[in-house]
Amino acid sequence: MILRNATRDDLDIALDWAATEGWNPGLEDAAAFWAADPQGFFVAKVANRPVAFVSVVNHSADQAFLGLYLCDPAWRGKGIGMAVWTHAMSHAGARSIGLDGVAAQQANYAKSGFVRVGGTQRWEGQVSAVPHLGIRQAVIRQAGPEDLALLQALDTAANGYRREGFLKTWINATPTRHTVVFADGSGFATARRCRTGIKIGPLVAPDADASLQLVQAASGQTKADKITLDLPETNTNLAGRLADLGFTMGFTTARMVRGD
Repeated sequence: MILRNATRDDLDIALDWAATEGWNPGLEDAAAFWAADPQGFFVAKVANRPVAFVSVVNHSADQAFLGLYLCDPAWRGKGIGMAVWTHAMSHAGARSIGLDGVAAQQANYAKSGFVRVGGTQRWEGQVSAVPHLGIRQAVIRQAGPEDLALLQALDTAANGYRREGFLKTWINATPTRHTVVFADGSGFATARRCRTGIKIGPLVAPDADASLQLVQAASGQTKADKITLDLPETNTNLAGRLADLGFTMGFTTARMVRGD
């Protein structure tokens, strides 16, 4: 077994595995994480064949986020997943590390020092179900490079840490993604095409009505039918509105953190 940094081609393989697991990654999501930390992706290979992956992306001097923890089913139960996990964790150094994991794995993550700090709910529905609300607070417009500082500030306020390298690439307008912003600077949202439908995220807004306005504006440019949003479990107001619009909640994940 060889443990090493993943190449960009390796990352494409990992994303195909993620799609097989039902994670439905965005078509261009990888570029933003790669831009944030190209050294933050790791692969375990046996006979030059990838058998496990994990990412630990360093977003700032004190925060990292772990994801893409995958192991070929034929190679599970042999310690390979844990080996690449341990190898990758050292990349974060003294940083706090966050992750989103299925609830059933909380006990295993706890063994590595992770503590549950919240949860995330996945809501899915139809773009056509999102109401065309009147613009109550401000005009919504397409975001541009001149908005980066504003979007960084909004994203940092929501997350608690800066993701400068990540967000700069994430909000770039492409044929598969669009970012919209309230002209008064009170919120923004990115819609991006995925293997199936679209996902909205980040979605930062002062209330549920404003959130739905941003969702409608962002998704309207994508020409997709199915829409997915991942909400903090504490966002009961928006969850209730989505349920009223016919959205259904799928799987949930536990947000866990090792460190401050």
